[in-house]
Amino acid sequence: MSLGRTYTLNTGAKIPTVGLGTWLSKPDEVRKAVLCALQNGYKHLDCAYVYRNEDEVGQGIRESGVKREDIFITSKLWNTHHRPEYVKAACKASMSALGVDYLDLYLIHWPVCFAPTGTPAETPDVPTLEYLFPKKDGNVDVEKIDFLETWKAMEALVDEGLVKAIGVSNFNIPNLEYVLKGCRIRPAANQVELHPGFLQPELLEFCAKENVHVTAYSPLGNNVYGKERIVDDPVIVNLAKKLNKTPAQICIAFAAQRGVSVIPKSVTPSRIVENFQDFILEKEDFDAIASLGARNIRYNDPGVEEWNVTIF
Repeated sequence: MSLGRTYTLNTGAKIPTVGLGTWLSKPDEVRKAVLCALQNGYKHLDCAYVYRNEDEVGQGIRESGVKREDIFITSKLWNTHHRPEYVKAACKASMSALGVDYLDLYLIHWPVCFAPTGTPAETPDVPTLEYLFPKKDGNVDVEKIDFLETWKAMEALVDEGLVKAIGVSNFNIPNLEYVLKGCRIRPAANQVELHPGFLQPELLEFCAKENVHVTAYSPLGNNVYGKERIVDDPVIVNLAKKLNKTPAQICIAFAAQRGVSVIPKSVTPSRIVENFQDFILEKEDFDAIASLGARNIRYNDPGVEEWNVTIF
């Protein structure tokens, strides 16, 4: 069973250390995954508009019978909604799909803006790929929006009670500094790629100094662009055998021990349960895992792979 650990955001709210990620989940899989997770003690669900499955997450929540106030739900503002007048409509679309009347945490998903399709009033609850990735001359239609203006619209969501806390995702130190200098409400969290092969120590140190909580996504690595996952590395695999754990459990425990919350994704019931059984690593084992950080493998950079923009 989980150790039940939580971290405290700068708002005073508690975020459960281990949550369920819902990225890259196929139709109906995510409903079953959410249902399984909530029935087995998870209290933290990580969602996003771009995942195109928030309606199924909502179905899983309702079927679980777990009270809304007992679940920490994160969602994310997609790149097509950075113009300030689109922010509230985007947030409400996610809330409508999820079937909730507030979000615990709402993040700017990427420091990248796409030209929107349609008006704010036409924002669909569950978008099509064409809506998410508008094209111009064969490429994604990127536009320049000052994300401090987007942030001000995010702050208004807190004022209205639609969201309890706001934050960012995939923001490097300069982008975070820019928001921190101009904000009225400080970011509560920064969700970034973190795993044994990509430690980002400078970013973690900066966020700790500024009291911005960090959530680790892709804690096992991912193969979205065909790279070998760090979870399959012999160091991880051999340590898992030694400790009678799964390689995924090793990576999740490592993340939690670094002072971050962690959102492993799975749709397999047995793995969902296993991933929630966190534990404390001995220093020798922790250090062996940390040695993989020298590889500095970033798995997820759509700016390079797809959007033709510089993000990091």
